[in-house]
Amino acid sequence: ANGITLEMVSLPAGKFTMGFAESDYEKPPHQVKVNSFAIGKYPVTQAQYQAVMGNNPSNFKNNPQNPVEQVSWNNAQAFCQKLSQITGKTYRLPTEAEWEYAANANSDLMYAGSNQLEEVGWFKQNASSVTHGVRGKKPNAWGLYDMSGNVWEFCVDEWDGNAYKDRAKQMIVLDPKIWSESPVPRVIRGGSYQNDAKDCLIATRSHCDFYTRMPHIGFRVVKWVH
Repeated sequence: ANGITLEMVSLPAGKFTMGFAESDYEKPPHQVKVNSFAIGKYPVTQAQYQAVMGNNPSNFKNNPQNPVEQVSWNNAQAFCQKLSQITGKTYRLPTEAEWEYAANANSDLMYAGSNQLEEVGWFKQNASSVTHGVRGKKPNAWGLYDMSGNVWEFCVDEWDGNAYKDRAKQMIVLDPKIWSESPVPRVIRGGSYQNDAKDCLIATRSHCDFYTRMPHIGFRVVKWVH
């Protein structure tokens, strides 16, 4: 609506090492394979959310290009469903594996696009306690912005702090996900303007209650590639 567009980046199928050996929730590292998909170039903005849903629930409304926040996982799901109805294409939240694969971009970097978080993300030490317009920092190798910092991003998966331990028993895991409509805590990834650098690492996992709305949590969408 009103000239608002949603830029997507198509990613190839591939495999990568998911996880991090130095933290309980992210270990052990294990091989994961994902199918091809397209993902938002940046988190859904306030302008995009307004165009689809007709409202802007965000706390920081000084710039329509800031990520939308103050949305629950359920709100993010509703956005995907309405966007799918409007476009006739299937949009959804990313699986946790898709999110990490996209952020990683076939690299061994600590953050999405650099080993220096200041180059690619807004976090506690440089954000002045507010969100910032998307694309304000460097993208990663696949042209994706704001995957480290600015706002945490919802994934479709239910939270399971022990999920990686069982997966590591297999040689390669095909896009693991734990999903249902149940109102249980959901995975969030990427860190935010409120967090220290360690919480913005590509591999860092956290979670949020199903109905919780916070000014440091947003989302980006994915679309099937056929």
